[in-house]
Amino acid sequence: MYVGLKMLKDFKKVTPQTPVLDADKLLTGSDFWMLLVVDDDRKLLGYVRKEDIALALPSIMTTLEKHEALYLLSKLTVQKIMRKDIIAVHPEMEIEQAAEIMHQKNLAGLAVVGDQQKLVGYITRSVMLDVLVEEMGLKQGGSRIVFEVEDRTGVLHEVSGIINDLGVSIIATGTFYHNDRRMVVIRLAVDDPYLVAGAIERKGYKLVSAADFEEEWTS
Repeated sequence: MYVGLKMLKDFKKVTPQTPVLDADKLLTGSDFWMLLVVDDDRKLLGYVRKEDIALALPSIMTTLEKHEALYLLSKLTVQKIMRKDIIAVHPEMEIEQAAEIMHQKNLAGLAVVGDQQKLVGYITRSVMLDVLVEEMGLKQGGSRIVFEVEDRTGVLHEVSGIINDLGVSIIATGTFYHNDRRMVVIRLAVDDPYLVAGAIERKGYKLVSAADFEEEWTS
């Protein structure tokens, strides 16, 4: 999956000339933590955060009389407080790479740019969570099994063959690691995975469930 297929395209943007008061209104009640700043040709210039706006407004209000403060606030533009150290990705980037960048940099969102740094989209943590739910097939129903495996080749081929022989369809698969243990999660297009689980277990795979880890979150 690529960033360009999941990025948001319809979201609020500002220019350097946008009044800070207008930017504040756009962010108020918004799920976004920042507004992207572009020029008239949609070239990405930077961003402005809720914190930047909050810091800018009181500093003026506390040093001037009310009418003076209101006048200056109407003139204060995003250009005065915008940040330029923005991290952007391209639409052809694999979405898991974008997720890793967001995780490593502790970012709530990433700008997506095309040719000549023109802004084409925005991707958020909410989008990433939607992708996870989609990739794991949750909304398609069915049931899932989890089993522990050795880190060797041919595991998915062997297990998918077992499932196919039982006439069951696979909705989604995923691989997770916990304390050097590799676990495979398979969502199946059946309400009860009993027969599949039994067949996989007879082939020597260890089935695992939440009960196997209960001590880790109760101790």
